Amino acid sequence: MAESGSNRQVPGQDGTTSLRQKWQQWADDHKQYQRYNPFSGSHAVTLRLHRGDEEYGRPKKGSKTDQRGKDAHTHVGKEVEELLYVIRRCGETGPDGDIYITFGRLFDAYVTISNKVVGILLRARKHGLVHFEGEMLWQGRDDRTVITLLE
Repeated sequence: MAESGSNRQVPGQDGTTSLRQKWQQWADDHKQYQRYNPFSGSHAVTLRLHRGDEEYGRPKKGSKTDQRGKDAHTHVGKEVEELLYVIRRCGETGPDGDIYITFGRLFDAYVTISNKVVGILLRARKHGLVHFEGEMLWQGRDDRTVITLLE
């Protein structure tokens, strides 16, 4: 039985050409990615970054790790704002107009909101939003340490 010309499939009409091209593109992209992956074996090209380089110590832009870092930064920023709100609400205004609160009082008020009060306080101090003496605050030992709102 002879094949009829009208029954024959034209290459690409069945979708395999498109699928093959997509697969080849993925394979090419993966091969390029593996060239810079330090864990991919001896054929990897090492990308040398030095301190001061913009990408040094940072995830690849647009990656999931980069997005998770941005999300975490936003979350911590919201926690700092909430901490400042609690200081304003529970603190006392001094004669100079600044708002003060002791660490013990802040800890009692804020611990119901978050168990990361010390870490959030350190972040707020790093950004110049609060001031307190010492490197670290410990519950019990530093309950009388005064925290000043600097806004």
